[in-house]
Amino acid sequence: MTFHSEQQTLFLLIYGFLAWAVEVIFYAVREKAFINRGFLSLPIDFEIGLVFSGLAVALPPLGRNYAAMYFITLASLVLIRAVLGFFGGRLSKNAKWLEAAPGGTWRSLLRNALLAAIVLIAYLLLQPMLMVLVAMIPEIILTVIQIAAWVLILADFIAVVFAMRKGKDSFERQMEKGQTDELSAKIGQAIWRRLEKAYPGIRDEQTRGEIVFAKGMSIDKLIWVFLISALLGDIIETFYCRLVGGTWMSRSSVIFGPFSFVWGIGAVLLTVSLIRLKDKDDRWVLLAGGLLGGAFEYMCSVFTELVFGKVFWDYSYMPLNIGGRTNVLFMFFWGVLGLVWVKIAYPPLEKFIEKFPPLAAKIATWVIIVLMTLNGLFTMAVMLRYNERQADQPPSNILEEFIDSAYDDDFVENRWQNMVSADNEE
Repeated sequence: MTFHSEQQTLFLLIYGFLAWAVEVIFYAVREKAFINRGFLSLPIDFEIGLVFSGLAVALPPLGRNYAAMYFITLASLVLIRAVLGFFGGRLSKNAKWLEAAPGGTWRSLLRNALLAAIVLIAYLLLQPMLMVLVAMIPEIILTVIQIAAWVLILADFIAVVFAMRKGKDSFERQMEKGQTDELSAKIGQAIWRRLEKAYPGIRDEQTRGEIVFAKGMSIDKLIWVFLISALLGDIIETFYCRLVGGTWMSRSSVIFGPFSFVWGIGAVLLTVSLIRLKDKDDRWVLLAGGLLGGAFEYMCSVFTELVFGKVFWDYSYMPLNIGGRTNVLFMFFWGVLGLVWVKIAYPPLEKFIEKFPPLAAKIATWVIIVLMTLNGLFTMAVMLRYNERQADQPPSNILEEFIDSAYDDDFVENRWQNMVSADNEE
């Protein structure tokens, strides 16, 4: 079944609200008080809402394969919690209070495993009814809900980030100076009262120094990790195809340059998710890396099929595959890759990046962001135009005429030789 963005937004809101309500009830019983522990002030558990809305796309093709469903649910949950926890920590100047699963490795694993089971059961019970209800809502109303929801979420997000970055002391000084009519001070104070109630001790954790270029786990460093890994990943896959298949084959994800976005994004996700396990026993890194890598590969396959209508890899012929999108053997390879990455490859790469001249590297980082974004967008335009040509649709503007001339079917099929239409997939 195909879902539109409006339906996905509604699923996110409904499931996010239900998860928020369950957590509020839990803490109300335990603490005898109303506590909103979400990062947002809105009554939405954004983390769980994202998991559910993603499952609405990823699980239907699995039929009644409940084991595969559970794997996708657990992996998606761990992945989303790790990523949101990391970026939430960067925004709040301290990740400690936003850690997804505090405690030891066993405790973390058990909590996520139990939560994944609860999420999957809730999805299986609620999703059929929600699909019927959502289908009854007129499209114009869904569009209005989507726009209003994202406007509110964005405004709420900006307000919380502003309050966290400025710090409570700043707002208190404004109030002491008699600036009681300052709307920003009042909003900031309200946000801080909620956060201090939900996360005791958070104010004491706002003393960490500002992040400098590529120092620690910074966004700048992750951009360079992405670029270097995307380049090396393309080179590795190209030589692997030559050695195994005897053919030189482009493994790039984009039109310009030898860059595999799957490797680049995968390296970033492994870094964000597994770096906290660098001092743990190897088996935990191996297990987490395999789980996250398999989920990432699965989601990439779903994304390319939904957006481009193309399948770039198919493991249906291999034993223990999951919907043909990933398999246990490659999950093991992902686990080994994660172990090698965290224990061996990432530490020297981190030191290498931190030696870059700060000003020049900062400028280069923004150049990379702009160029890679344009590269990705143009690649999407070429792929979409390729699909239109297969349906005998003529070009409708100058850009499409240029694409048809410079990037015709022969170019696209030679650039991505493993690509097959999802409609033609056996």
